[in-house]
Amino acid sequence: MIPSLVTNHVANISLGIVCPMANESETAVAFVQEVLGYCESAGFKAIKFFVVLDKVSKDNTLQLMQELAQKRSELRVVWAPENQNIVDAYVRGYREALAAGSDWVLEIDAGFSHQPAEIPEFFARMSEGYDCVFGSRFCDDGSFEQGSQQRYLVSRGGTILANLFLGTRLKDMTSGFELFSRPVLEGVLARGICSRGPFFQTEIKAYCRHRRTIEVPIHYRSPSHNLNSSTIQDAFANLWRLFCLRVAGRL
Repeated sequence: MIPSLVTNHVANISLGIVCPMANESETAVAFVQEVLGYCESAGFKAIKFFVVLDKVSKDNTLQLMQELAQKRSELRVVWAPENQNIVDAYVRGYREALAAGSDWVLEIDAGFSHQPAEIPEFFARMSEGYDCVFGSRFCDDGSFEQGSQQRYLVSRGGTILANLFLGTRLKDMTSGFELFSRPVLEGVLARGICSRGPFFQTEIKAYCRHRRTIEVPIHYRSPSHNLNSSTIQDAFANLWRLFCLRVAGRL
């Protein structure tokens, strides 16, 4: 149930949803339908769901999304074969959402690793005047399930290091599932996202450190991919870069 206070607040707000997909044929349709259901019940002025696909996807997810787009006018299928990595997919989605005039932009992962049922809490907090709302696996009532112990430790340790070096105070600096106001996301993109790996989520949060932010608990359920050496190198290189920016008073 969406509180009436939220419904009244978002009546003049356009929502953009950004969701990269790859090889999600088993769950793609059900996931999009469920996400749209929760967003529609909030009463937004307009909703556009941007599914971003590229050459990493080898199954028929693209076809399924194109077929669903014929039935759901809110759905926009973005084919981006030029993408070089996952960061490119997210940035393409962000830019599509902003170009469409979205006032708020919700980022969510496909495959039910993020739970659509938790979306209303993001809207409720944003309606209180926050600039961005971050999903947190490590705050009270949040959880990290089905992922590898390595990924859990990296996420926990990464959060501790990021807060120490960057002056942030979040309980989860490495997760996705986020809601941004338009000015915040425009500011992030204007600064540029340098990371080419999962650290880009930490980079975004660092750029938002002086904004009014809040975390909400999420229940992350996914067998996480193993982290390779290039991913770790990217994270440490960009953590040092952001630390230097902070020392120079530019973060």
